[in-house]
Amino acid sequence: MTPTIRPADAPEAPGDPEAPKAPEAARDTEVPRDPEAARAGHRGRRGRSLALSAALLALGIVLVGHRGLPDLPGRLSSLAETVLPWSALAIPALAAAALLRRSRTATAALVLPVAAWLTVFAGTLADKSAPGGDLTVVSHNVNQYNPDPQATVRSLIASGADIVALQELSPDTAPAYERALAATYPHHFYEGTVGLWSTRPLRNARALPIMPWTRALRATADTPAGPVAVYVAHLPSVRVGAAGFTSGTRDEAAGLLAAFLRAERSPRVLVMGDFNGSTDDRGLRPLTAGMASAQSTSGEGFGLTWPASFPLVRIDQILLKGARATGSWTLPATASDHLPVAARVDLGPGPSAADGSRPAG
Repeated sequence: MTPTIRPADAPEAPGDPEAPKAPEAARDTEVPRDPEAARAGHRGRRGRSLALSAALLALGIVLVGHRGLPDLPGRLSSLAETVLPWSALAIPALAAAALLRRSRTATAALVLPVAAWLTVFAGTLADKSAPGGDLTVVSHNVNQYNPDPQATVRSLIASGADIVALQELSPDTAPAYERALAATYPHHFYEGTVGLWSTRPLRNARALPIMPWTRALRATADTPAGPVAVYVAHLPSVRVGAAGFTSGTRDEAAGLLAAFLRAERSPRVLVMGDFNGSTDDRGLRPLTAGMASAQSTSGEGFGLTWPASFPLVRIDQILLKGARATGSWTLPATASDHLPVAARVDLGPGPSAADGSRPAG
């Protein structure tokens, strides 16, 4: 076959449509980049980095200055203070976001919440117990639906406590606890949902009207170091819902209990019970003001008590005035949804005068 010869200046024949285009053609078809879109993307990334930095700074400020926060609607400030130790979980999440965005500003802002958390809570993690102590006290919300009061009592007796405070008793279960504790604790008083058992004589025992039904009591315990005013309380429950942190009833009952404490004449005061709130919660400040938390001053860690299966918050408290805790700890779980709390108390030198009232139990 004879080949076809084209003149040098003849146009090229159409090529294969599937053949790749020359690089020059590819460059000719590129869409020019929009400078305004690039600037908008940069502004968006910068805005997100600034928002992340602001969140880190806000977390640090809340940790250090939570007591100065305003009262937010729905008592959300109380809720924030209740879960304050768990704010540590937010720091790794925010740190990961800062690193993923490669934001130098947000990474630098990490310093504040980390330093704030350590400032507020690092001391809590250390063991602050000390030798000595005149008596051991235990407080336990036993759960009114506790299926095994006998086993619960055995656990409480094994603690070696001199004084045992119980909450969430019921007309059906209180006699069972009374019988099981009688041999070890011959002195007792209970009414409503709260009770007190002691190896030491109790005097001046009476219920305190902080609610329409009895959920608080007061008694004088005579110890070798002198008399001690002992209070047992079970404050109302709280809920978290659409309306916020529903702690109004609890706060009102705490205020009434605080009024009894302000009128207390004994130089040594011991308050035990289920407060349904942490000692950081501003709603309980009328009650906790002027009192020392046994866990905060002599415990190790946060001493979380509820729920017993996976404790998230310490709502079971032992508070003191005119005495010093030398140790504080939680006891092993019972059939209750709360862990029992214990403390060793040094009563120190003090008056030994009695307050002239009839014995209880």
